[in-house]
Amino acid sequence: MPLKNTKPTKETSRGLGDTVEKFTKATGIKKIVEWLSDGKDCGCDRRREYLNKMFPYKETECLLESEYYFLDSYYSVVKNEVSPDDQNKMIKIYNRVFNEGAVPTSCSPCFKNNIHNQLKKVYDQYKSDKEQE
Repeated sequence: MPLKNTKPTKETSRGLGDTVEKFTKATGIKKIVEWLSDGKDCGCDRRREYLNKMFPYKETECLLESEYYFLDSYYSVVKNEVSPDDQNKMIKIYNRVFNEGAVPTSCSPCFKNNIHNQLKKVYDQYKSDKEQE
C-alpha cells in the first residue's frame, strides 16, 4: 500500500496576522502561550484577524487575453517614449491586475520604475509559461 503524502498543505497568508501565526506555530511560541493561558482565550484569533485587516497582502489578478496581447505588442518593440494612449492602457491593466489606483504621470522614471516594470514582470511570466506549453 503506497504511503500518503503527509506533508501539510501550505496555506497562503491573507495578511500579517496569518504570517505571525505561522511564525508562532513554527517556533513553538503558540504552544507556550496556550499552556500559559491554561486553556483560556488569549486573544490570538482576534489579533490575527485585526492584523490581517490592518495589513492585508495584495492579491494580483490574472491578465485577460486582450491585455496579454496588448502587452505582447507593446513590449515587442523597443520604445524611447510611451504615448499617452499606451500609458492609459497600461495604467488600466496595472490597476486591475494589482488592485491599485495609479494615475497617469508626466514623470517618465516614475512610470517606468513602477507600472512599466511591474507589468513587464507579469508579461514575462505569462510569456515564459506560454513557451513551456
